[in-house]
Amino acid sequence: MRVLVDTSVWSLALRRSGHVPNPNPDAEELKRLIASHLIEIIGPIRQELLSGIRDQAQFDLLESRLACFPDLPLLAEDYVTAATMFNLCRAKGIQGSNTDFLICAVAVRHDFAIFTADDDFRLFAKCLPIVVYEFKTLAEPHLVPYGSQARRRKR
Repeated sequence: MRVLVDTSVWSLALRRSGHVPNPNPDAEELKRLIASHLIEIIGPIRQELLSGIRDQAQFDLLESRLACFPDLPLLAEDYVTAATMFNLCRAKGIQGSNTDFLICAVAVRHDFAIFTADDDFRLFAKCLPIVVYEFKTLAEPHLVPYGSQARRRKR
């Protein structure tokens, strides 16, 4: 299954940790998924990653590194689905950003899992048909559907 990677995971992987390799398990899993050619990105995630970078050289470097990951095309139906998802979750007291729900809509349309470090997506999964990507740090990755039929794995 292909994986739509959320900004939160990209940010963890891109975070500087001096000269020491990034020990974050999410960052390591992202590297594995990249090597396996299983990741996807959409324009709004690219925009979030590039926004706020003050140094032009750092901006240019990140832009060039992200260039090898083409944006999935977004359709008008993705925005309508995202708005519907927003309204469904809001009716149940669950809040999220427009970008988060756009990620959900695109993932559902393409049958992708969502790789995120943002716990909001686990809340969304209680009322939306999304799959949140999970992996074990010492074993093979696996997919865990969230909702009434599954329990959240403790970290």
